[in-house]
Amino acid sequence: QVQVVDSGGGLVQAGGSLRLSCVVSGRTFSSYAVGWFRRSPGKEREFVAAISDSGITRHYAESVKGRFTISRDSANADYTVYLEMDSLRPEDTAEYYCASKEVVKVNTISVVDTFYDYWGQGTQVTVSS
Repeated sequence: QVQVVDSGGGLVQAGGSLRLSCVVSGRTFSSYAVGWFRRSPGKEREFVAAISDSGITRHYAESVKGRFTISRDSANADYTVYLEMDSLRPEDTAEYYCASKEVVKVNTISVVDTFYDYWGQGTQVTVSS
């Protein structure tokens, strides 16, 4: 049973940084793509960043490109993905969700939330002005 646990949110001033973590546990020997999404009050969930199992393929939303960095660590049986968020802005305030999906090709990612099967519970990021 695959489980996804996301954490690391908090309150930060504009211009500050936070690092979110996503642990994907219960994996088999399959490959997994991981994506980060966020939802602000009154808005639909939107794509933030994604990384392939190989770590080679990465994609960012235009609104976070150059400020956010997604990376992975698969040294252990669990698979951890980080989202380093720098130069945070008040408009980055949202509940952030990590999602994962078993894939066949190790370079596969998706920016579409319905692609992913396993979701974390969410972690709140609040950026004050």
